[in-house]
Amino acid sequence: MLRVTAAASLQSWRGLTGSASRAAVSVRNEPILGFRQGSPERRELLQELERLKSGTEEIPCVVGDRHVWTADVRYQLCPYDHAHKVAKFCYADKALIEEAIAASVAARREWDLRDVQDRAAVLFKAADVIAGPARSQVLAKTMIGQGKTVIQAEIDAAAELVDFLRFNAKHALELQGAQPLDADGSTNSAVYRGLEGFVAAVAPFNFTAIGGNLAATPAVMGNVVLWKPSDAAMSASYAVYRILRDCGLPPDVIQFLPADGPVFGDAVTSSPHLAGINFTGSVPTFKHLWKQVAQNLDAYVAFPRLAGECGGKNFHLVHKSADVRSVVNGTLRSAFEYGGQKCSACSRMYVSAALWPDVRGRLLDALRDVRVGDPVEDFGTFFSAVIDRKSFARIEKCLEEARSSPELEIVAGGRCDDSKGYFVEPTVIVTKDPRHPIMSEELFGPVLSVYVYEDDDYEDVLRLVDGTSPYALTGAVFALDTSAAKRASEILRNAAGNFYINDKSTGSVVAQQPFGGARASGTNDKPGGPHYVLRWTSPQVVKETHVPLTEWKYPYMA
Repeated sequence: MLRVTAAASLQSWRGLTGSASRAAVSVRNEPILGFRQGSPERRELLQELERLKSGTEEIPCVVGDRHVWTADVRYQLCPYDHAHKVAKFCYADKALIEEAIAASVAARREWDLRDVQDRAAVLFKAADVIAGPARSQVLAKTMIGQGKTVIQAEIDAAAELVDFLRFNAKHALELQGAQPLDADGSTNSAVYRGLEGFVAAVAPFNFTAIGGNLAATPAVMGNVVLWKPSDAAMSASYAVYRILRDCGLPPDVIQFLPADGPVFGDAVTSSPHLAGINFTGSVPTFKHLWKQVAQNLDAYVAFPRLAGECGGKNFHLVHKSADVRSVVNGTLRSAFEYGGQKCSACSRMYVSAALWPDVRGRLLDALRDVRVGDPVEDFGTFFSAVIDRKSFARIEKCLEEARSSPELEIVAGGRCDDSKGYFVEPTVIVTKDPRHPIMSEELFGPVLSVYVYEDDDYEDVLRLVDGTSPYALTGAVFALDTSAAKRASEILRNAAGNFYINDKSTGSVVAQQPFGGARASGTNDKPGGPHYVLRWTSPQVVKETHVPLTEWKYPYMA
């Protein structure tokens, strides 16, 4: 067995032979560092944070090796101190996007013909760099630019990103071993080609790792990519892009193109060379892109691949047999870590009436100790500000409506303050109406809605959970009664792409719980799982016959 550890080098991967690439490749999940007082990782991170916390980075559009500035200049603001301009960048205009498309398409053939071992080597080396010398840099940029605490940055921009790079490179190599059967007199082989054209990667703000994965995984399969990073994750995304380039990614394989969403969408979907869209973001945006692709189908060289992850209205269902301590701790983490801005965050909870008094008391007690503030100056901060003014305004409006609704009761939090940063208190809202919009519409903030149900209505509540929201991303059932957990698994079979039993709805780990959901939550392609790389390849099957055909007639014709 070929074994790869965190110390895998670019040279060792380039040294793989064709037969070796079919061997089983073993990688391990990147360990999550603790950043305790006095630890070397904490010391290095503090130094990097000090270096970055007051500066403004300049980030151009990158087409090939050309750094381009347009007249449309923008700024990435720090969420918890919006007076701080983290990065100055510019939007690519339509002409520059079209130039990037042309450059990508021109580079595609050479990149696709390179051995998969060479392409995988770039990802393995980048993973080693992010896990090692660049770790503190990528973490610090994620903390300052996206408002993450040290542990949230660590599990995202270090551990998950490294895992995406290593495991998807592993899956790309191992895919070469998936070959058809031979027959007497002939041999058959599958060639895993990249898609014919370019892939548009549209990334969200909330995970540095997702942006890196959306661009790098199609690339390792031989594709060329136009990467549109999120305005609110520009600094960390650019750091990842530069690391990929420094680790051997050729120019024009991934173009780095900050852009206005509609301008980018119009440009890529109108190109005949669009081969795929790799997307994480809102449902309306993904639907709009899908419709644009449908309208332009006759213009494309091939049918584009569309992969999307669009968030959720994720649930915790608490049965009367649940362990209350586990419910409270898991819900507090799931609902409020990173201010509820995870696609998988618990935002609706259904609690047995028998347990609600205890759950409520413990949850409110715990929330009194939660610190919301500056994650850089105070490592005791549990979560920081929401990402931007638009998000803040949306949550503030929801809380104003909750205060005036006779069906809703705010039992914790409910206050907002955007004077310095976009801060929202951790908020718990109890509803009398289980079908109130607050139980079905995604909010993407530190707001948890709760419905208390009668214990005997458990079966009906399972169907309620399944039918209330259009999403189906993540969900959890807390039940020590195994028959109750089994019944939940049956009725909620299609309600979540990632389903948890006696655990919170967040925290999926690459290769352990490949992530994604269906319904309005997306196309459920499970990034980090072994099948994800198949989305970005167009296999060709080759038959080679070694025995000449000497007769056109069949024996039965004699």
